Amino acid sequence: MFEYVKAWYENKFSDPHSVTLLLLLIATFAFFYFFGSLIVPVLVALVIAYLLDWPVAHLEKLGLKRFTATVLVMLVFSGLMIMIIVGMGPVLWQQTSNLVQETPYMIEKGKALLLHLPEDYPSLITEDQVKSIVTSVETKAIEFGQLVLSVSLTSIKDVAAWLIYLILVPLLVFFMLKDKLELTQSAERLLPKQRRLIIQVWQEMNQQIMNYIRGKVFEILIVGTASFIAFAVLDLRYAALLGVLVGLSVLIPFVGAALVTIPVAAVALFQFGLETQFWTILIIYGVIQALDGNVLVPLLFSEAVDLNPVFIIVAVLFFGGLWGFWGVFFAIPLASLVKALINAWSSKQVELIEG
Repeated sequence: MFEYVKAWYENKFSDPHSVTLLLLLIATFAFFYFFGSLIVPVLVALVIAYLLDWPVAHLEKLGLKRFTATVLVMLVFSGLMIMIIVGMGPVLWQQTSNLVQETPYMIEKGKALLLHLPEDYPSLITEDQVKSIVTSVETKAIEFGQLVLSVSLTSIKDVAAWLIYLILVPLLVFFMLKDKLELTQSAERLLPKQRRLIIQVWQEMNQQIMNYIRGKVFEILIVGTASFIAFAVLDLRYAALLGVLVGLSVLIPFVGAALVTIPVAAVALFQFGLETQFWTILIIYGVIQALDGNVLVPLLFSEAVDLNPVFIIVAVLFFGGLWGFWGVFFAIPLASLVKALINAWSSKQVELIEG
């Protein structure tokens, strides 16, 4: 056994480039694990910088200087964000407030429907089973209400921090875009000389992360807008709020779509009952999800994601458990990073080629 482990170690880590890649990976993992919560503004700025680097690069190709292109892109992006916040913020706040107030009535209506199931389908479900389901739902509803209250109190407490972020993040994005070349060169100077595999993995991941973030933003906008239009046409209440929730649900692959189905179905059931309109909404919602998974995702992420769904779900669970929202958001790039690392260490190029 010891000889096997020794042979494996010598095969994978006899090259100094492999050792430096492993040490950098361990140091980066430890840094984010222990200090990740302290650099949230930097992570937010990095995501936005990756998103905006594409239009900045295209403006550079048209002949503009990097500084001028950065200023123009930042002005357009800031204007769009202000328009979205001013235009949609009050509507979303009002719909969220109304939905929270109506939630107890929706739960009561759902309970009444469940209690009638043993009468309509006595061979499929018993009264004891229904009571067990109702108790479980009520318990989860209470837990969710406590969670919302605690989040609200925490948000009020962190208002000052959010105001600081609103100033810091745009500044960070601006300088990340403007000084991209200088920052990259500075990072390279900090790396050790044995960095061939580090550069190999970075070059593979850099383009994938850029494509992933850009594709994810487009997916959120397309799915959210399509859902809002469908819900509005079908006269579903809280169409804007539900459209935003459906759009944001794509941040969590596979799982998000299942979770957001609950509020969509609950609102439709509360508004229309088990009538034709309710089933129509569920069918159209299912069509949107099917088009997203089978058409939109392959179209947007064909170059960024080449992973089996099992690996993606495992990555969401693992990295989400480690780093919360950011772990979920970057689950696919992180899974791609693991794949790139395995490819790098499994490559025959790991053998000493300089000597």
